[in-house]
Amino acid sequence: MRPPIESWGVDADLAPLFGGHRNLAFVTLNVGSGQRLVFKSTRRSEDALSWLVSVQDIAEGVGLVVPKLIRNKNGKLTEGGWTCEPYLDGSHFTDDELSSVRPLVAELHAATSDIPQRPGFLSSRDLIEREYGGDVDLRAMPASLVVHCRNAWSAVSDQKQAVIHGDLNPGNLIRCTDGRTALIDWDECRRDLVLFDTAVLGEASDEEHSALFAWELACSWQIEPHYARQQASQL
Repeated sequence: MRPPIESWGVDADLAPLFGGHRNLAFVTLNVGSGQRLVFKSTRRSEDALSWLVSVQDIAEGVGLVVPKLIRNKNGKLTEGGWTCEPYLDGSHFTDDELSSVRPLVAELHAATSDIPQRPGFLSSRDLIEREYGGDVDLRAMPASLVVHCRNAWSAVSDQKQAVIHGDLNPGNLIRCTDGRTALIDWDECRRDLVLFDTAVLGEASDEEHSALFAWELACSWQIEPHYARQQASQL
């Protein structure tokens, strides 16, 4: 499947980008402007992507470098299930460096504490009572696993909420050539418990780890079924 790069006025060779598990991605090898671009497949609506652009503006304001989505010739953020964003040069973080982004992530959470939910998404707190939203559809899961997930989320549901990146890992963090920190792959960004970011960056309680594990299980159940069932086997 080839992205409709002509919708962005691009005429360039493409090469596949590997590393993601949920979306296809290609990078331009040459482009007239001299800027390399990344085209990614997406399941998100135009409204959900517009919400993300506003969040990425805030992320830039706290000091993060982000690959902000580029509108196409018709002013849209998505075309035929694809998006376009700039390619960011630099080196990926190591596991040992992951905790160093904690201050920037904390600033992002503080700056987005009042932002409403991303269109089409639900938080883990919402899903204690409701059944589906975003990448989670509890109706597709065995009843025993749904009970496990809801119990895990209920145990931490009184904790702080804000906009979270939702997929913090060394592969999504880049040390730019000018020394700044870039955060990429915002596909899972939503309003939810901040522990889903902070538990990855440092110490967390057993309850917080259980809630994060339950989220990974639920949001992977249909999109990454093999991985989700491997996770479920550990319960």
